[in-house]
Amino acid sequence: MKQIIGGNWKMNGSRLAALEFLSEMKRLGSGSVSSEIVLFPPFTLISLMADAAADAGIETGGQDIFWLEKGAFTGEISPAMLVDAGASWFLVGHSERRHVIGETDDIVRRKLEAGLETGLRGILCVGELIEERDAGRTEEVVRRQVESALKGLECVSTENFVIAYEPVWAIGTGLTATPGEAERMHSLIREWVAGAISIDFADNTRIQYGGSVKPDNAAEILSRPSVNGALVGGASLKAKSFMDILKAVPPQD
Repeated sequence: MKQIIGGNWKMNGSRLAALEFLSEMKRLGSGSVSSEIVLFPPFTLISLMADAAADAGIETGGQDIFWLEKGAFTGEISPAMLVDAGASWFLVGHSERRHVIGETDDIVRRKLEAGLETGLRGILCVGELIEERDAGRTEEVVRRQVESALKGLECVSTENFVIAYEPVWAIGTGLTATPGEAERMHSLIREWVAGAISIDFADNTRIQYGGSVKPDNAAEILSRPSVNGALVGGASLKAKSFMDILKAVPPQD
């Protein structure tokens, strides 16, 4: 199963920095790595980056998406707009969308379905807050997020869909789940995906780990059998550190 490494730039980046990043990635050999690479820059940079990214062996995506094609929805971006900008991927359900913006499971489901129906490929982010973890509710919370997004979803396939497990307490904190914790949660997520869709689908679904992934911990995390990639935050803003994570991916079949 080909690993997928994503870089979520969040609200960071400029036109000049984006082009310099892509030039450096290409120089460092991004076009010859064994993993699929997807960058999620701010919306304002997607169209600028699309061609240069492709030249460097990198795909681009939107950090979020809306579930309708057009209308009076100030500040939103439709699936067709992402396609028009040159994106081929999108994120939904990131913890900052759920817990800062206040998106519900229902909203995440609508966005996921709309993006996939348009022909884009999507990464569904799931994960628990520190309060939920301390209360012993990790499995309950993540299972609900997975099942609410996937049950009855007809447009999903193993080609257009990835899950990113991102424990919220590990995002941007310097903390990270141990490789054993990541492995256990990824295995459980695969079980819940099987229940929502099918065992065959679950066996072939890629599940990334996200949460303070850095060059110094990437190899240990990515070597776990149930971990099929990483969704990287701050370490994806510098070409050198992002390439170091890509180089940490173990040999693939």
